[in-house]
Amino acid sequence: MATSAPGSRWLRGFLVTAAALSLIAAPTPASASATVKGIDVSDSQPTVNWQDAKANGVAFAYIKATEGADYRSPLFGSQHAGASNAGLIRGAYHFARPDQSSGAAQAEHLLANGGNWIPGGMTLPPALDVEPNPDGPPCYGLSQQSMDGWIRDFSDTVHSRIGRYPVIYTTTKWWQRCTGNTAFFGDINPLWISQYAPTVGSLPSGWISHSFWQHSDHGAVPGNQNLWNGDLASLTRFADG
Repeated sequence: MATSAPGSRWLRGFLVTAAALSLIAAPTPASASATVKGIDVSDSQPTVNWQDAKANGVAFAYIKATEGADYRSPLFGSQHAGASNAGLIRGAYHFARPDQSSGAAQAEHLLANGGNWIPGGMTLPPALDVEPNPDGPPCYGLSQQSMDGWIRDFSDTVHSRIGRYPVIYTTTKWWQRCTGNTAFFGDINPLWISQYAPTVGSLPSGWISHSFWQHSDHGAVPGNQNLWNGDLASLTRFADG
C-alpha cells in the first residue's frame, strides 16, 4: 500500500491531502470565529431585499431550487439573481423526497434547474436537504439501509456530474432515526446541521465538525439564519473548490 503525506487520508481509493480535507468540513468547532452570517430561503420568502441582507452582514445564501421528482421553485431565478447582484456567495438546495423517485433522478433534477456549481469562489456546492417527511412517515417509508443507499445515489450522481459532493443538510435526530446514524458520509460530504439552540450540540456519526449551522428560523432579514464555521476567506476557498 502506498504511503500518505502527513494529514492525508484514503477515501474510496483516492489519496486526499490535508488541504483537500479542509474543504470537506470546516476545521474547527463553532466558536467566536464562526461569525460569517448567511440565510437560506425558499418560495416561503417571496420578498427578500438582498442589498439590505448584505448591509446586515449576510455573506452567503442557500436558495431552494427543487423538491422531489419534479417541483421547481418559481422564485429560484429571481432569488438567485438578487443574491448574485448583491455580491453574496450563493448556492442551490434540493428538498429530498425519497418516496417519489431515486436519488440519482432527483440529483439530475436539481442539476438541471439551478444546482450547477461553478468554480471561482462565489458559488456554493449544491445542498441536499434531508429532514422529516412533511406529508407522512418521518423516514418516507424507507428502511435505514434504503435511506442510506438513496442518499449515496444522490451524492454520487452530483459528484459525477460536477466534481463536488453535495452539502448535506439534516438534524442529528433525523439522521440517527432514518439512516441508522451511518458514518459513511462524514469523510466526503460537508455537513449543514440544523439545531435551534445556543450551541450546535452533537453531530451525526462520521462528522467531526460542521460546515454550516442553521441556528434560527428568523432574524433581521427573511429566511432561516445560518453561520459558516470559519472566516470569510475560508468560505471563499470552500466555494472555489
